[in-house]
Amino acid sequence: MRAGLGAFALPALLAAAPAPASAPASAPGPASGGGWSAAPAAGRPYVYLEGAAGSVLTDTLSVTNPTAAPLTVRLTGDAAPAPVTFAARTVTVPARTRADVPFTVTVGAGTPPGDHRGALRAEAAARTAAARTTVVPLHLRVSGPRLAALTVEDVRVDRSGTVRYTLVNRGTTTLVPRLAVRADGVLGTVLDRPERPLPLTLRPGERAFRTESWPDPPALDAVTVRLTATAPGAPPATARAAASFASAPGLAAATVALLAGAGAVTYTAYALRRRKR
Repeated sequence: MRAGLGAFALPALLAAAPAPASAPASAPGPASGGGWSAAPAAGRPYVYLEGAAGSVLTDTLSVTNPTAAPLTVRLTGDAAPAPVTFAARTVTVPARTRADVPFTVTVGAGTPPGDHRGALRAEAAARTAAARTTVVPLHLRVSGPRLAALTVEDVRVDRSGTVRYTLVNRGTTTLVPRLAVRADGVLGTVLDRPERPLPLTLRPGERAFRTESWPDPPALDAVTVRLTATAPGAPPATARAAASFASAPGLAAATVALLAGAGAVTYTAYALRRRKR
């Protein structure tokens, strides 16, 4: 350390260094403000780590205190598929000193390949002049084969005509699905809804329970509803469900039609018999 900067003890794996003498106490830097800064080692704007599923990745976060008073910060982090662990959760950095705090990111064995986002947070103690939270972006890339796969499952149609289904991302990449709906009855097609984008994004392994409204289903019919889901790079996924509709008005109309038909047949038979006489 340079003369005039006091040395201090930190937990194992924690390194200390004097703050740059050329930087004034209020100088902004990566994730800086309030007189102190937190940034990846070597002044990078964000943390970038890459590794395979099952690996443990390491890096260092630098907390710089160029002020004339000690600084205590609490360190936390998260990356959606992988926990972040710091060598020390709470660090006190003396005046005009930098603390380099190692951390690890543990990539689970089942983590899908692809890009994942997270963040590191350094939070200064409350009720102090330096109180605030600094966020450092964390970019994690998990290596491995990329596979786009989407399925449509659990399709069913209730009496009101609402179609319920589940979309499942069975691959290793994030998907933005599209959906087409078609229903065929006894006499032909009764619903034909062309493919359209859905307002959701599916991460690997994620399931989404959704519904499709059908405000005017047939009053009396037996139909087969077919859902076709697509996503860039994934083969189309199709699922079907059968449904029967028999509303009171539909049954009444069918009864009238049957009676009318029966009456017409009876009259025709009677007329034919009279002619034969």
